[in-house]
Amino acid sequence: MTQTPIQAEERKDLIRPTDDQARALGRQLLRSARSGSLATLGRDGHPSASLVSLATDGDGTPLILISALSSHTGNLEADPRCSLLLAPGGKGDPLAHARITLKLHARKIERASEAGARIRRRFLARQPKAALYADFGDFSFFALALDSASLNGGFGRAYELGAGDLLSDAHAAEAIAAMEEEAIAHMNADHADAIRAYATGLLGAADGDWRLTGLDPEGADLVRGDTVLRLAFPAAVSDAGAMRKILVDLAIKARQPA
Repeated sequence: MTQTPIQAEERKDLIRPTDDQARALGRQLLRSARSGSLATLGRDGHPSASLVSLATDGDGTPLILISALSSHTGNLEADPRCSLLLAPGGKGDPLAHARITLKLHARKIERASEAGARIRRRFLARQPKAALYADFGDFSFFALALDSASLNGGFGRAYELGAGDLLSDAHAAEAIAAMEEEAIAHMNADHADAIRAYATGLLGAADGDWRLTGLDPEGADLVRGDTVLRLAFPAAVSDAGAMRKILVDLAIKARQPA
């Protein structure tokens, strides 16, 4: 049904002005998601939704690993337009919790490329069990380029966001990606105590064998078993020096008495 001018104006009035709090919430939902509902356009023109595992590239672009045997793979190859719903939920009314719908264009990643190696590494860091099938010939990685997003932070908190509100600066993401793998290995080998302090002191998690699995300009990903935590930085970083400083500063803060 086509909206009347009055209906369109009423909807416009429901959308709040985008602010830093909305951007932070949208980025948190995007960066911390491990799965989402992917909607593609079937060959009959009808929308089709599927559950997919997720990771993000260094700039926040969503990444998926899907089989050629799945209908959504054929749908994306025929029409790259898609949407992705991220709704972690929680106790009580599911509509009271934050969620975000992303409007995207899918692009298949060449495995032998530099980007392909980086995306494979980042995806398996977030989804380690996918290593069982990630290299099967019928599976492919897709990057989902972000066009825009609708964020609902709970009742009465609706926002319209652009790619610039959710993604990291491309140059900063490239700089961090160049040092990410080595930095993660160093932190896990030599500074496991700092990582545990991030989880317990800053994120309120239970103590345990927490490991660092991802670094990007906006924050760090921590994992223990099947539990994934997102440590958002107080400010975005743009190079290796800034990354080292913020990790040290956060470790000091995490160890301070409550």
